[in-house]
Amino acid sequence: MVSRRDLFTGAAALVGAGVVSRVGAASLPEAVIMQSAATQVPPPPPNGRPYNPVVTLNGWSLPWRMNKGVKEFHLVAEPVVREFAPGMKANLWGYNGASPGPTIEVVEGDRVRIFVTNRLPEHTSIHWHGQRLPNGMDGVTGLTQKGIQPGKTMVYEFEAKRPGTFMYHPHADEMVQMAMGMMGFWVTHPKNPNFMKVDRDYVFLLGSYDIEPGSFVPKTSTMLDFNLFTFNSRVFPGIDTMVARQGERVRIRVGNLTMTNHPIHLHGHEFEVTGTDGGWTRPDSRWPEVSVDVAVGQMRAIEFVASELGDWAFHCHKSHHTMNAMGHDVPNMIGVSQRDAAKKISSIIPDYMAMGSTGGSMGEMEMPLPENTLPMMGGQGPFGGVEMGGMFTVMKVRKDQKRGDYSDPGWYKHPAGTVAYEWTGAPPEAVRNTSAGGQSMPAAKPAQNVEFNVRKPSGHSGH
Repeated sequence: MVSRRDLFTGAAALVGAGVVSRVGAASLPEAVIMQSAATQVPPPPPNGRPYNPVVTLNGWSLPWRMNKGVKEFHLVAEPVVREFAPGMKANLWGYNGASPGPTIEVVEGDRVRIFVTNRLPEHTSIHWHGQRLPNGMDGVTGLTQKGIQPGKTMVYEFEAKRPGTFMYHPHADEMVQMAMGMMGFWVTHPKNPNFMKVDRDYVFLLGSYDIEPGSFVPKTSTMLDFNLFTFNSRVFPGIDTMVARQGERVRIRVGNLTMTNHPIHLHGHEFEVTGTDGGWTRPDSRWPEVSVDVAVGQMRAIEFVASELGDWAFHCHKSHHTMNAMGHDVPNMIGVSQRDAAKKISSIIPDYMAMGSTGGSMGEMEMPLPENTLPMMGGQGPFGGVEMGGMFTVMKVRKDQKRGDYSDPGWYKHPAGTVAYEWTGAPPEAVRNTSAGGQSMPAAKPAQNVEFNVRKPSGHSGH
C-alpha cells in the first residue's frame, strides 16, 4: 500500500489547483492508493466502534480518519491499470489505484463523510447502492446532484443507518464508467460485534469486460457478448484462493454489477443465504443450497461451516463464465476430420494446428497468444491442467490453518484410498436404451417432415 503524500506538494494539488482554498485543502483526509492486486487482510479498526473486518478477495479496505466523531474517507476516481492475471493488464477506470475500488467498512450508527475527487476526463458521481440516506446524497447526476467535474472534489455525508452489505458505483455515464470498472463494496457492521459473527468474512464483486486479445481497453458498448468474467477484476488463475480452518464458520458476500446473472456454486459443502443488499435474512426463511443465483444489481451473503477438508472449487456455473478471452463465433468441429485440410494449410502456415475434432479441451496445448491476453483455460493443479478460467477459484479447508491466517497452504494431501482411480479389470458389458421415449398422450397423426428457413436477426449482436 502506498500513498501519494510524497507526490504532491500540499493537499491542494491532490484535488486540483484552485478547487478549494488552502485551508479547505488542508482539511482533506489523505488519499491512500493501492496498486497491488493481491488480497490485503485489513488490521483491526484503530479507533471508533469495534467490528470484525471483512477480507476483500484480491482487494483491500480503505483507511479512514476520525474528525470530531465523524469517519472521513477519501476516494479518488481515476484511470488505473489492473492486472487480470499474470500476462494480461487492462487500462480501466477505478478508485484509489484499483478496480474495483477499496471496500469501505463502517459501523451501524457511524456518521460518515466521503470526499470524492474526480481525476477522470469526464464528470462522475457516486451512488451508494442500497443505503438509506438523505436524497441529496444519493449520487444520481442531474436528479439529486450536479456531476463532479474533472479536477473537482465533492463531499457526501450521512449516517450509516442499517447494518448490511452494499455497493458503490457511478450514476453518471453508467454504460461507460461501469464497463470501465468503476465500482466498489461497502460493509456496514452491526453495533454488536457478536451479532451474525463468523470466523472468516470474504467479499468481492462480479465484473465482466469485453477486451479483444492484444488490446488494453474494454469495449464499453457491449451488451452481452463479454469475453472476460471476473471476481474483483481478476480471472483464474489470477484469483487468490480462499482459506478456512476446519470447523470455522465462513461467510462469502458476492455483489453483481455485470449485465447478467451468475449462479455461484460451492463444491463439497451446502450453505444458506443469510443476507441480501436489503438486509439479513430471517433464520426461519433460510434453506440449504449449493448454488445461489446472484442477479444484476444484487448482493448475496452465504454462510457455511467449513467441515470438509480439501481443495473445493468455487465458481460461476455458466460455463462461458469460467473461460478467458472467450470467442463466441467458434464452430463446433466435433466428429469432423480435418486431416486433409490441415495437411494443405500446414504447407502454407507451418505452425497451423487443427483443433476441436475430439472436443474443446486445450489445457495441455501450448499455443502462441497475441500480446496482452490469456489462454481460455489456465492454471495447473496437482493432477494437471484445471481447464478453467474466468470466475473460478478454490476454497481450501485445512485442519491446521491457523485462525486469522489467510496464506495459501498449498495443495491438499489426500489420504490413501480417497482419490478417484482407474479401473484395470475387464470392462462390464454396456447396457444401452435405444428407445427415444414414449408419449403419455400420443399424437393422433404422425408428425410430418417440415422444412424451416431460419434467418438470423440483426442488430445488438443478435440480442
